[in-house]
Amino acid sequence: MTRSKGHTILAKMGKRVLRPGGRELTLKLLENLEIGSDDHVVEFGPGRGFTANIVLKLQPASYIGIERDEKAADRLREKLKDNGRNIVIGNAAHSSVPSGSADKVFGEAILTMQATHRKAEIIAEAARILKKGGLYGIHELGLTPVDISTKRKAQIQRELAKSAKVNVRPLTVYEWSQLLEDEGFEVIGTEFNPMHLLKPRRLIEDEGFLGASRVMFNLLTHKPERKQIKRMYHAFKEQQRYLNAIAMITRKK
Repeated sequence: MTRSKGHTILAKMGKRVLRPGGRELTLKLLENLEIGSDDHVVEFGPGRGFTANIVLKLQPASYIGIERDEKAADRLREKLKDNGRNIVIGNAAHSSVPSGSADKVFGEAILTMQATHRKAEIIAEAARILKKGGLYGIHELGLTPVDISTKRKAQIQRELAKSAKVNVRPLTVYEWSQLLEDEGFEVIGTEFNPMHLLKPRRLIEDEGFLGASRVMFNLLTHKPERKQIKRMYHAFKEQQRYLNAIAMITRKK
């Protein structure tokens, strides 16, 4: 039986969009970041480069991706051959990007998998590398309602972690806002989407018909991976009333 992390299994099966709110919420995040030709942009955890490809079509002045997976970084470097585009091996909490050098920083599905103190470290790093007034965007898994009980929250985290084989620690919109504000950011915009990552309709919306067909074929021909993804699907379905996807835009004070 496979013990791989959920997002690794999904990528192996051919899924390119691995964000809780799907392509739609990623596009809203980028629209609200208003990336332009004068902007120096940093992305935490570009992974397979889905969002990076969209950002680069906006022709920012520079782009740096901070990626801890060396294989993923090598693949992205092959795609990014233009001057001013770079992939750096590193940790989102401790990057080598100079202080106050970025206009826009963003990360997707990075903070959710971290403990609270690690979430704070990554947010603090975004604050360090941003210029004053610069924008920081996140796209993460959320909990609802805002007054959800501590007991229920712990249960959800256990069930999601068990099926995905990785810590999954979503927060309410209030808790996400508090974390960001504690590190010197002002929340200026929030968007929501249902957390339908594994639902057939979202799969087609995110991957297109051919991409979705490729994922389904791979699942049919890979039994261990199919069993794990099925467990993830049922875990998300059981908790769906308490889950959503959140994209937030903040400004460094």
